[in-house]
Amino acid sequence: MLIERLNRRWGRVRLPKLGWVTFRISHPLGGVVRSATVSRDGNHWYVSFVVDDGKTTPKEHAWPDPGVDRGVVVAVACSDGWMRDRRFTTRGEIKRHRRLQQKLARQKKGSASRRQTLAAMRSIRGRERDRRADFCAWTAHRLTERNALVVLEDLRTRNMTRNAKGTVEQPGSNVKAKAGLNRSILGRGWWQLATALKGRAHYSGTTVVEVPARFTSQTCSACAAVDPGSREGQARFRCTHCGHTMNADVNAARNILAAGLAVTACGDLDAGRSVKQEPAGNREELLLQPT
Repeated sequence: MLIERLNRRWGRVRLPKLGWVTFRISHPLGGVVRSATVSRDGNHWYVSFVVDDGKTTPKEHAWPDPGVDRGVVVAVACSDGWMRDRRFTTRGEIKRHRRLQQKLARQKKGSASRRQTLAAMRSIRGRERDRRADFCAWTAHRLTERNALVVLEDLRTRNMTRNAKGTVEQPGSNVKAKAGLNRSILGRGWWQLATALKGRAHYSGTTVVEVPARFTSQTCSACAAVDPGSREGQARFRCTHCGHTMNADVNAARNILAAGLAVTACGDLDAGRSVKQEPAGNREELLLQPT
C-alpha cells in the first residue's frame, strides 16, 4: 500500500481496484500502515488505516481500580467519585428533527423533496452518533490508560431495550414509559461504552470484568444492607439501616467494584458464576498448611 502526502491537509492512497484516492488527513498516521478500510456514512466516504505505532503495553497503572456505573441521567459514574456526562443532541436539533419527521409524513414516496428531507434527518442523527462515539472512546481511553482493572455491570442491553407492546392477545403494560427508557438507554450508548472499553483494554493491558447487576443500586456500600427504600431518588442514596448517605450512582459503582474484586480474588472472571465462592484449590491449600 502506497501513501503520499500532498500538503498539510490532503494526501492520497493507492488502493486495490480503485487506484489513487485523495483523502483529507484528520489525524497523523504516526507509524507503519498495515491495512486500510473504506466506508460510507450517508453522503460521506471515509478511509481508516491500521497503523503499527510501536507502542507496548504498560506494565503498571498508577490509578486505583474503578467500578463503573452506567446511567440514564449521568452517563458514567465511578467508584472514586469521578463522573462524566454529555448531551449528544441539542434542543435545536431535537426540534428540527421533529419538524423534519412531520414534513416527511406529508411528502410523496420516491420524490426528490423526500430524499432531501431524509438526508437532513440522517445528518442530524449522524452528528449525534459521532458525539456518542467520541464520548465512549474518550471515556474508555481515560479509564484503561490509568487503571489495571475496570469493573462493569453485565447489562444485556439488547434484552433490556426490547419492545414492550406485546401482542393483540397479550398487550404490554406501561408501553410509553418503557419506550422512553429504551430511548434513554440506547441514547446513552451503554453497549458502545462497554465495547470501547474492551477494545481499548487489549492495547493498554487493562482487565475488564463484568459482574451481575442485581441489587447493586439497592445495596449500601458501607454496611451491605439491601433495601429498595434506600434509593430515595435518582441521585440520592440514604441507607435505611446505617444512615450512610452519598450519590446513588457512586454508591452503585462501589458495589460493582466490590463484586469485581471478589471475582478476581477467586480467580474467576466469568460473570455468570459466583462472586463469593472461593476456589476449591485455595481451600485445600489452606487446610494443608501446618499449624
